[in-house]
Amino acid sequence: MAAMPPDLLLPEVPPKTGLPALDPVFQERVILAAVFPEPAVPEPAVPEPAVPEIAAPEPAQPSPAAPAGLGQLGRAVRAPERPQDALLEHVPNPHRDALYLVRFVAPEFTSLCPVTAQPDFAHLVIDYVPGDWIVESKSLKLYLGSFRNHGAFHEECTLDIGKAIIAAIDPSWLRIGGYWYPRGGIPIDVFWQTAPPPPGLWLPDQGVPSYRGRG
Repeated sequence: MAAMPPDLLLPEVPPKTGLPALDPVFQERVILAAVFPEPAVPEPAVPEPAVPEIAAPEPAQPSPAAPAGLGQLGRAVRAPERPQDALLEHVPNPHRDALYLVRFVAPEFTSLCPVTAQPDFAHLVIDYVPGDWIVESKSLKLYLGSFRNHGAFHEECTLDIGKAIIAAIDPSWLRIGGYWYPRGGIPIDVFWQTAPPPPGLWLPDQGVPSYRGRG
């Protein structure tokens, strides 16, 4: 075999002797960093947002002005579900020597028909002359509200309310007018009083006209 011409031979590559030599100063810094690492600087703590404390509501306390012996005025009480569960409360008559009239008006009284359980609505006007006691109005409101799911005819509801007030305060005189809205096309009004009004009593008209339809 003929020898290859010298100009076609590849030059010899010297063998690799390893990585290039590092700078001595750089090596020293690397060694010092490994032996004596710089302490880590902690990141500043982010405070959590403060959650305001919500104070629990204090239980309702009786009003300082409420007379002793009242269990409903100034307190959170559960509405009675039936008239027989309600309690009519009273306070002393502040003008026992005077002849005067007290009037309560309940324009949105409701009850139920005892047969069909359909709702009945009435405008009630209660007039009475106090004796030793007057009716506490919140207890009366709760008492009237207890008829909402009570089944009774118009006449029974109206007179039951009047008699309940008499039993609670024994007034000198009382009358009640129940002006019932029509159901079945017939309005029913119920009127009752304990006796003729006392002489000299200022007794305004109850001011409720007879029911009329449109027109």
